[in-house]
Amino acid sequence: MFGLAFIISLITLVISVPIFLVFGLGSSLAAIAGLNLPWSVLIQVSFGALTKHVLIAVPLFIFTGMAMLKGGAASRLVKFTTTLVGHWPGGLGVAMVIAMGFFAAFCGSILAAITAVGTIMMPKMIEQGYPTPFVVVLAASAALLEALIPPSNAAILFSALTNVPVSKTFAAGVIPGLVLLVLMVLLVLFKCRHIRTDEKASFKERVSSFIAALPALITPVIILGGIYAGILTPSESAAVAGVYAVLIGFLIYRELTFSSLMSCLRETAIITAVIFAIIATATFLSVVLTYTQAPQKIITFFTDKGVSVNLFWIMLGAICLILGTFIEIVPVFYLTVPIFAAITLSFNQSLLHLYVVFVAFAGIGMITPPRMRWYLYSCRCDQRKPSQSF
Repeated sequence: MFGLAFIISLITLVISVPIFLVFGLGSSLAAIAGLNLPWSVLIQVSFGALTKHVLIAVPLFIFTGMAMLKGGAASRLVKFTTTLVGHWPGGLGVAMVIAMGFFAAFCGSILAAITAVGTIMMPKMIEQGYPTPFVVVLAASAALLEALIPPSNAAILFSALTNVPVSKTFAAGVIPGLVLLVLMVLLVLFKCRHIRTDEKASFKERVSSFIAALPALITPVIILGGIYAGILTPSESAAVAGVYAVLIGFLIYRELTFSSLMSCLRETAIITAVIFAIIATATFLSVVLTYTQAPQKIITFFTDKGVSVNLFWIMLGAICLILGTFIEIVPVFYLTVPIFAAITLSFNQSLLHLYVVFVAFAGIGMITPPRMRWYLYSCRCDQRKPSQSF
């Protein structure tokens, strides 16, 4: 029966059935027909996973990003970064990477970052002569900053699975995220050194763009400052950030309308429903793993084979890279983190180390063919321009 459940899951995955149904069909079949568990057990576990307090922050951060986009904060942030570095070799590419990094500190949504920054910068870059394939790859890679630089929905989901405090998971992603940002900037400076640049912005223009972007730049201080000062929990901080995003959109930038606010709420609901549907059915798999004692058996296997810590991290990176190539990061989390967390603890390693390695390699997998995200990014580019390559 377990073999049949695996085959069904594999077939549904290959034919592009929504991932929450892949989890739901295979895991529920294994649990009910293979382990003779009642439906009530699956429903109780699923309900418990969805009602964890820390998950409240997920839709709130997504809403913050959407409100920043439709309220005008994102466009002013892009303009500010462009006035700072637009005259550098590859300045627009550098500006997009930095803007993605800033936007990562507003919300934890990769989709919101792509929509907010990518749709503004990518057409401008292609128009200025940047090769379309490079622009697509850069936007996809820069979006990975959202998974590392706090606040990150990936960090929230990881904390929900491992019971590691969200504040510690946020802190673990700061340095790796900044290192990735610097490396990407250096790469753009080298690869795009021959592309024409904008005229250098005057000091007055820079000051003006900074003042315009200042209300948006304060947002990370509100979010992270409230958390690390012990004043707010992550969920409360996300709620405050959402209210702040609405206020600056209405009162300061005056670009947010009631119609666009409803659009933000609608898009937030859609994205949240997708994430939570995956969480709800992915917990069916956790029930199967618990009753079959799969994590304990895997730990015993690693111990008996004398696998070293370094080999474990290499294997972990390879597995995350492969899974991330075909599956979104949320189901990959719920598919593997419970097992990897148990193995990591058996090696006396930090779960925060696991988080960084996991997100980094799964994120690289997300920008590796044959992911449909490449098509989505390409659709945002002006394909009328002839493709070029370096």
